[in-house]
Amino acid sequence: MKLITSFLIVLSFIISIKAQDTTSSKIAILPFISKGIDPASVQTAESLFRMDLSKVSSMDIISEKKVQESIGDNECAHKECAIEIGEKLNANEVLICTLSPLGGKIIIQYILVESSTGKTILSEQATALYLEDLDAVMNRIALSVAKHTPFSENVEVGNVVGEETIEPSSRAGRFNFGAGFGYLFPTDGYNNDDKSFTLNLYFDYEIQDYAVGLMAGARDGVALAIYGNYLFSRTDICPYLGGALGFHWISHDDYYSYDNYYGPYDIEKDEDGIELGLGAGLRFLHTYGIQFFVNVEYIITLNDYNDKAIVFTIGIL
Repeated sequence: MKLITSFLIVLSFIISIKAQDTTSSKIAILPFISKGIDPASVQTAESLFRMDLSKVSSMDIISEKKVQESIGDNECAHKECAIEIGEKLNANEVLICTLSPLGGKIIIQYILVESSTGKTILSEQATALYLEDLDAVMNRIALSVAKHTPFSENVEVGNVVGEETIEPSSRAGRFNFGAGFGYLFPTDGYNNDDKSFTLNLYFDYEIQDYAVGLMAGARDGVALAIYGNYLFSRTDICPYLGGALGFHWISHDDYYSYDNYYGPYDIEKDEDGIELGLGAGLRFLHTYGIQFFVNVEYIITLNDYNDKAIVFTIGIL
């Protein structure tokens, strides 16, 4: 009993310290600096960033009003100034962000500074090909600042920037068409076969965190199904779980019975039927136009043979 009580006291102490750390952690976002970009677009970019950061970070974001009051009429674009403002506002971290035009592009440079030590936590650069691209760029910068990771490491479905879609294997496409191959392992029915080769064709479309599509497969017969998957991640490694509903024409040997008078005779049994499937797997390079996947599915065909099987496939979309 004493051991449990001691454990609870230590646990409560750790939680309270953690809570204090969370509440005391503050970040000051200095007004975004524009060099040739219209003020309205710069203000919109800063508002988008503040909103995105509030969603992905537990830090207390100091209000624009307090930051502006501490700066006054001056422009704060240097590390020394950022440290001074951070100390004045009692902020743990301070962000400097500059937007500059380069031809038709917009170059975004940002520096994240630790106020107490003057250490540069991040010094990164991003490119927007056009003004509308700033929405995705600000989302990525918010993730970068919240996680203290480089800009390039925070790509997700929905925040791929225009410059990245120009590269080979474009990340912009959300329509997927591909094929998978593997084996069907019967658990019941299927003439008691050990396994059989299977080849599937897929066409699907991703909507937010879901993928819905059509599958046509050669799996000990012919199968056609509509499927839906829930995607647990928007990053390059994406686990998913889903189900399928379709129809399966299964090849079976003739089924015979025996009568003492007439001898063996053929019994007609339905080989095909509605098929239900439950699947899970992983999608790799999920933010790109070309994806690889590994899929495991348990299927039940509602026919007279009570066919059930596990299907394992790998493929490309």
